[in-house]
Amino acid sequence: MRTGGMEDKKTTLFNCAKELFAKRGFKETNVADIVRQAGFSVGTFYNYYPSKDRLFIEILKQETDALMKRIMKSVNLDDEPAKLIRRILSLNAEGMLSNPILSQWYNPDVYDKIEKLFREENGLQAMDFLYQDFLQLVKRWQSEGKLRPDIDSEMIMAIFEAIIRIGYHKEEIGLRYFPDLQNYLADFVLQGLTDFPK
Repeated sequence: MRTGGMEDKKTTLFNCAKELFAKRGFKETNVADIVRQAGFSVGTFYNYYPSKDRLFIEILKQETDALMKRIMKSVNLDDEPAKLIRRILSLNAEGMLSNPILSQWYNPDVYDKIEKLFREENGLQAMDFLYQDFLQLVKRWQSEGKLRPDIDSEMIMAIFEAIIRIGYHKEEIGLRYFPDLQNYLADFVLQGLTDFPK
């Protein structure tokens, strides 16, 4: 699988790692596996990536961006906020579970380690794919009187993120409560955000 230039080597490492992470998972894949599949030395790996964790984060970000772009293309942004948000949350959960890399967010060991590093390096906005686009949509809904204007738009975004992220703690909370718990939370939040005196 050897390729020529520096960018080609980085791409090869990325693609081999992505394939292995999808097949074996984050914990069961190591740098030696990745370079063996790519046909490079371990030293070559560290020329491009400081660690397996950071490479995994790049792959997660690419997969997350792709998922959210697909979701946003498939929904009607002119729908009422409650309907649109429920649809986005549902499609996000389906997409995460059906993707072998993204589904690793649901592994508590992987989540604890990677989420911390991801936030340190990229922050909330990088983690939330099309954050700015959706933030503008929330602001528009507030200006149109469709969402409570007295709650900061970034706080509303954080609330939506919390609903999504609670799914990563299924085992701690109790698997028997999912997906109903997430759906109830979404319903309660959306009712609180859309049903207010105007």
